[in-house]
Order: sequence, then structure tokens, then C-alpha cells
Amino acid sequence: MPAPASTPTPAPAPVPTSTPAVAPASPPAGMPPDKKADAATADPDSGRGAYLSNRFLARAALLTALLTAAGALLGLVRDQTIAHLYGAGPGTDAFLVAWTVPEVASTLLIEDAMALILVPAFSLALARRAAQGPLLADSPPDSGSMHDRDPVHALLRTTLPGLLLALSAGAVLLMLAAPWVVAVLAPGLPDTQLAVDCTRLTATCAFSFGIAGYCSAALRAHGSFVPPAMIYVAYNIGIIATMLILSDRLGVRAAAAGVAVGGVLMVLVQAPVVLRRLRERRATAERERTPADEPADEPSGEQPGGAGRPLVALGLLAPVIVFALTRQSQVLIERFLAAPLPAGAISHLNYAQKVAQMPMVLSLMLCTVTFPVVARAMAAGDTDRARRRVERDLALAGVIVLVGAATVVACAPQIIEILFQRGAFDRADTADTAAVMRVYALGLLGHTLVGALVRCYFSAARPLWFPALAMLVGLVLTTAGGALLVGTWGVLGIAAGNALGITVTAVLLLHGVARHSVPVRVRHMTGGLVKLSAAAAAATGAGWLCGALITAPVPAAAVACLVVAAVFLVIARALQAPEIDSLVRSATRKRIDVR
Repeated sequence: MPAPASTPTPAPAPVPTSTPAVAPASPPAGMPPDKKADAATADPDSGRGAYLSNRFLARAALLTALLTAAGALLGLVRDQTIAHLYGAGPGTDAFLVAWTVPEVASTLLIEDAMALILVPAFSLALARRAAQGPLLADSPPDSGSMHDRDPVHALLRTTLPGLLLALSAGAVLLMLAAPWVVAVLAPGLPDTQLAVDCTRLTATCAFSFGIAGYCSAALRAHGSFVPPAMIYVAYNIGIIATMLILSDRLGVRAAAAGVAVGGVLMVLVQAPVVLRRLRERRATAERERTPADEPADEPSGEQPGGAGRPLVALGLLAPVIVFALTRQSQVLIERFLAAPLPAGAISHLNYAQKVAQMPMVLSLMLCTVTFPVVARAMAAGDTDRARRRVERDLALAGVIVLVGAATVVACAPQIIEILFQRGAFDRADTADTAAVMRVYALGLLGHTLVGALVRCYFSAARPLWFPALAMLVGLVLTTAGGALLVGTWGVLGIAAGNALGITVTAVLLLHGVARHSVPVRVRHMTGGLVKLSAAAAAATGAGWLCGALITAPVPAAAVACLVVAAVFLVIARALQAPEIDSLVRSATRKRIDVR
């Protein structure tokens, strides 16, 4: 994912989300006016006066994107290994039904629900810790009062024990209910016992993913982006290694065991860093203790001891959880509709979706990093700053995902042949998967807009119900469209239903964001996205033609990618699409700097 084009000021640490009760710190008096505009509040946990800037956001987003790309590449290696060892037959279908459990757990416990709930909660606790820093430092280190009064520790004590209990119970329940889970997810599956065995192995991720998501939220709020970005690298390494070691003995069950191993590794790459950050804060408070320190006034609002109280309020949790479950239910609907189809249908859907969604994953990296910035601006009442940030993020994400979607459509057969066509995965599987991937690509812009816009809705102090309702409308269309089209088009009809449902959801969220959340200029953004889409359509045709003229898959894909990027840039610039000129200026400036 490319960094933002304009990057004025460096910063060593990010700023956590705040609330209106904690006023933002003023930039230093000597800071130039142009940099004051981009400066945010000092990091309350570092005490170093670090300031957020576009340059820091670019660096953080770039680092996150690189590690995420590494995880995605390892995910491709994982899928290649599955395709090579097990092909696209009934055994793979059984495993993929079981893989629904970690996919839902990932959405709930790592990506959407856990992050959207806990990042603001930890950020609020950090802001309160900053406000009462002198009071904490004035407490004798051996009295225990500093630990008791620290809002971050209070949040941990309030939320972590109950979460551990709930996650443990959930994992055990999934193991016991595995036969019923498989029957609901894939009623027409040929080998149900294999799917049950795999589901019981993958059920462990209900616990490990929850701990990993908790650690990720805490670290992002503290300004640590590297360990959370590494979790999918560790996860995929665990799956690949387990398959290679145990495949001969366990068959496709080795892949399910790899999911369990990978979940443990996701926790291990983060937990030591979380513990170190908590210890560093206590040591810092002890060093800063001085008799001259005066107790700080308690910020208005809820007391630190109740920092975790909003997390147990169903009214605050429900909109986020319903949205996350509804969004992930698209995968459940697809596999339910594909289960009665000939063997391999679920596998073709899975491989196509994994590859097609890579541009979407990369396009959302910037939005992940800037989520605390938008939330803080909204909390401080600076809606204009939030609007500028959101509009720029949407435009940049649109550029990335549309170039990626054009590339996917233009050279889908070549991509699938390069990535998967070996071992048990034959030429017929390549053709079927490529066709599905092209249909999936039609909904990539919708997926990206939903992922970016939902952060605006949930950046407020109280999450809104509108995103969940919009997602529910999209799910109904996905289900109805897939059910109507599957009889005629098979798996292509299921993919078409997915593209239709997510696109309608994106339109609803875009046109409701100004009324419910950030005052985005909807007409301006819609016009910009239409221009970018027109450029992507022209680039798709040009890339498809060039790729078809070359027989060898690798050169064909390489030429098609270059043609798609060049044609998209030329046409988007001619149409004066948003952010294109700033991207060109940034690339030109960097080339000059290198020379």
C-alpha cells in the first residue's frame, strides 16, 4: 500500500483515540504554522511530546502494509500448499467448511468487532492516564496505589478475566457442537465426519484469536503497529509448517491442526510486547516521581475505575458485533449455497476470494492506521479535520483497490495458473477459479468502501446502528441474488450475489456517513469514485487485450499489470480524479530525491 502523498512532519509514536473530556495538547510554540496544522496531541503514554503527522502516518501505514503483504504472500503459499497437497476435491471442501470457524473468529476477535470496541477503550484509558500522570507518579511505588489507580490497569482488570472465561467457554462449546455446526454450514457436504474433525481442531482459534485481538487492540492504542501486523505472518507460518510435517500422517486434518498452531503463534508474537509496554509505563511513573508534583484534577466523566464499564454495556457492544457477524455471514451464505454443487465448488470460491481480496486488504492499511486520528478529531469537535482525512483515505484506497481489481479481471487465468496450477490442482480448476475471481473483483470497491467507512461510524463515543442495518440489507441481497443465480450460473452466481450485496452496502454507508458521522462531501466523493472506476474499466480492457496476446503466463501477467497501471494513471489524470496528481507529485519527488 502506498503512503500518503503529502508527508510534512515525522513522529516517533502515534496518538491514541481520546474523548471530549480530554483536551488536545497544544503544539510547541516554535512549530511552523504549516506543521501546527498537522500536529496532533502528544502521546500520553510516552511523555515525549511526539506529534502525529502525515509523514508518521505514511511510515506507519507503509510498515503495516509491508508486514501485511508478507502475511498475504505467506497466505498464498499456504493456499498453494493446500492446493498442491489436497487439490480442489471433497477433502479440501471439508477443511474449508471447518475454516469458516477461524474466518468468523478473525472478523469478530481480531479485525472488526474487537478492534472497533477496544482501540477506543484503551485510547480513552491512555488519555486519562496522561491527565492524572502526576498523581500516579506521586504515589509510592510500593504502596500499590499507582497500579490500582492506573486507568489502563483498571481496564485490564475489568475486561481481561471475563474475556478469558468467555473465550474458553466458546472454544469448548464449538468442539462439542462441531457436528451441528457442519450440518448447518454445509448440509449437502459428502464427507461430514472429516469436516467435523477439522472443525474441532480449528475451534481452538476461538480462544487464541481472542487473546491475539485483545493484544492487537492494546498495542495499536499504545502506538505499536509492528507486532499486530506480524500476526498473520506467524499464523500462516504455523499452518504451512504443520501441513508439511503432518500431512502424510493426518491428511487434510494437518491443515486444521495448523490453524490451531498458527493461533498460538499469533499470541506469542504480541504478548511479550504488551507486557513490556505495561512495565515501561510503571517504571516511567516511578522515575518521574518528585515532591514538586501536584495531584492532577480528575477528568470529567466516568472515573478511571470504571474504564471498562462501557465494554459490558450491551448497547455499546451490540452495533459493532451485529455488523461484524452480518459482514462475515456472507462467507457462510456462499458456502451454504455451494455445498450441494459438484465437488470443488467451495474450493474454487475460496481460492478466488483469497486472491481477489488482496488489493482490498492492502487498500485498507492506511485506514487502519488513521482510525485513531479520525476518532480523536471527532471527539475534539474538529469535524473539518476528520472530513479531510476521511476523504483522502477513501480516494487513496479507491485508487489502490481499483488498480488491483482491474489487474485481477485482466489476467485472472494467468494469476491462478502461476499461483496454483501444480500437483492436484489442474487446468480445469484454474479455469473455474479464474472465472469466479473475475466476478468477485466486481465487488472489491464495495468491500473497500465498507471497511473504510465503518471506521467513521464507529469513531464516535457511542457506536451507531446504521452500519449494521446497511450490512443486513447487503446480506439479504447477497443471499437472494446467490440463491436466484446459482441454479443458472453455479458458483459464478454466488460470486455475483456477493458483489451485488456488498456494493449496495457501500452505497448506503457512503450516502449516510455525512448525516450520521463524519461530514464527508458525498457528491464530491461519489464523482471522484466514478472517475476512478471509469479509468479502471478502460485499464481492464487494455490489460486483458495485452495479456491475451502473450502465451506464457508470467510475461502475460507482467505486461498486463504494467499496461493496467499506465492506462489507469493516464485516464484518471485526464479525468481529474482525486489524489492522482498528488500521487504523481509524490512519486516524482521521491525519484528526484533518490537521484
